[in-house]
Amino acid sequence: MRSIFSYLLLCLALATPPVFAKTPGEVEIGGTLREATMLGLSGPSRKLSEFRGRPLIINVWASWCGPCRQEIGSLERLARSKIGKQFTVIGISTDDYPEAAKSFMNRSGTTFSHFIDQRLLLENMLGAERLPLTLLIDANGKVLGKYYGAEEWDSPQAFKLVSKAFRIPM
Repeated sequence: MRSIFSYLLLCLALATPPVFAKTPGEVEIGGTLREATMLGLSGPSRKLSEFRGRPLIINVWASWCGPCRQEIGSLERLARSKIGKQFTVIGISTDDYPEAAKSFMNRSGTTFSHFIDQRLLLENMLGAERLPLTLLIDANGKVLGKYYGAEEWDSPQAFKLVSKAFRIPM
């Protein structure tokens, strides 16, 4: 009897999806991002509010993250696409060492702006408990969506998702 009960508990535990704790100060979907100064990696430091006025895609990554390396090219192609002219794409590295982040940026050949978050301020506010994380932000700073894991951001499905979220006609 005891082994059946243990087996049932194990099955229940495996059937339950994992629950991830929220990061401290996380802005949920529907919330508005707070002001933050971002330390520049590929250019000058900027305030997050400087990106208001047009939709924004934020990709949170790290140089050591395999899925981050996998998806970065598709983000570059999305940024350079026809619909990419309707919004801004930025990257935020969670690397501890700027040299590692810069090396990854150089190897990936991305042209969009990158910043580094060594103090975990943005990582916590954006909810990056797993990487990569890509957020869709409207022109007023409202979080429209959060996508964890590597995606093909230049796929027809992603173009449709982004166009719908930002109300861009296709």
